[in-house]
Amino acid sequence: MSLTIKVPPVGESITEVVLSRWIKQDGDFVEMDEIIAELESDKATFELTAEKAGVLKTVAKEGDTLAIGAPVCTIEEGAAAPAAPKAAPEAAPAAAPLEKSAPAEQKTSSYAAGAPSPAAAKILAEKGLDTVAGTGVGGRVTKEDALKAAPAAKAAPVAPTKTTVSAPAGARAERREKMSSLRKTVAKRLVAVKNETAMLTTFNEVDMQPIMDIRAKYKDKFKDKFGVGLGFMSFFTKAVCEALREFPAVNARIEGEEIVYSDFVDVSIAVSAPKGLVVPVIRNADGLSLAQIEQAVVDLATKARDNKLAIDEMTGGTFTITNGGVFGSMMSTPIINAPQSAILGMHNIVERPVAMNGQVVIRPMMYVALSYDHRIIDGRESVGFLVRVKQLLEDPARLLLGV
Repeated sequence: MSLTIKVPPVGESITEVVLSRWIKQDGDFVEMDEIIAELESDKATFELTAEKAGVLKTVAKEGDTLAIGAPVCTIEEGAAAPAAPKAAPEAAPAAAPLEKSAPAEQKTSSYAAGAPSPAAAKILAEKGLDTVAGTGVGGRVTKEDALKAAPAAKAAPVAPTKTTVSAPAGARAERREKMSSLRKTVAKRLVAVKNETAMLTTFNEVDMQPIMDIRAKYKDKFKDKFGVGLGFMSFFTKAVCEALREFPAVNARIEGEEIVYSDFVDVSIAVSAPKGLVVPVIRNADGLSLAQIEQAVVDLATKARDNKLAIDEMTGGTFTITNGGVFGSMMSTPIINAPQSAILGMHNIVERPVAMNGQVVIRPMMYVALSYDHRIIDGRESVGFLVRVKQLLEDPARLLLGV
């Protein structure tokens, strides 16, 4: 008796998935609840499990786009996995017939028409000649023949030939891969944002020394008490949440002809996953402590690396933070994560000379960038927001006191 396994519903807005990989192959015996394949939507990757034990019979192929409810495979209950056929022994190659040796090349010899007289031979040797046509009896070369003969021309020295060695060409192979559903969706959304928003970017720089001092002083105690490391993301998230209270338009979005203001902050964090960029959400970040934010970041980043993020963990979000600094980026213009209206870009920390109190000092500086939709956020609000974030980061006590 066979059971047909179909594509399960994976989200309200998802109507089709792509069969990205078969984990078990056609003819394999599978146990109940064993993972047999991976399905990929435009938002996440899902695992397909066997609903009973038996032999797997595949219906769809890797790379096929399947609608929700479409058959993926069948499982034959009670059947055993077929034994692999034995490979037939390879026949020994027939001995190649011996080639017959080519007949030896016939050698030919040439002979002079006549021998020179001793006197003629001496003259010819002086002129560098072996022999000339003779006019004597029987073609013999006489003294007169040798005297009349012109000396042999000296051969011009042969210039050595230059051998030009061409450098071997490098590998010029190409390969083509089908775009994944996730990559297609990311591409469409990014192009749509560029075409449908009035996106601008404003920049500032932050002196990271105060935060680095706090981390150096308390990171061990923080780890012992809360079980997570004290990173930069929690400080930036707290600073963003405080600044959004003062500049609510940065936390708003446009829907049709209306502007929707949120009185909460759901912070999306851009994470690089094996199959592309994903943006999971820290819900109600404005009400979380530094430790709770760090724990949420660790949990979401781990799920992203393992392709375990659920749909509801990647939907929503009112503001996004992306950290290109982990890859060494010094400055960038991040693209808005629609339908949000703004995104903050963090970058790498570099020691640079800066002027402080009339003195040039070396400080660990970070460039920050705020990309925003100018349709809803004015220049005053965007610059004011970024300056407020800078103030909070350079004086972390404000984050704790809320001033």
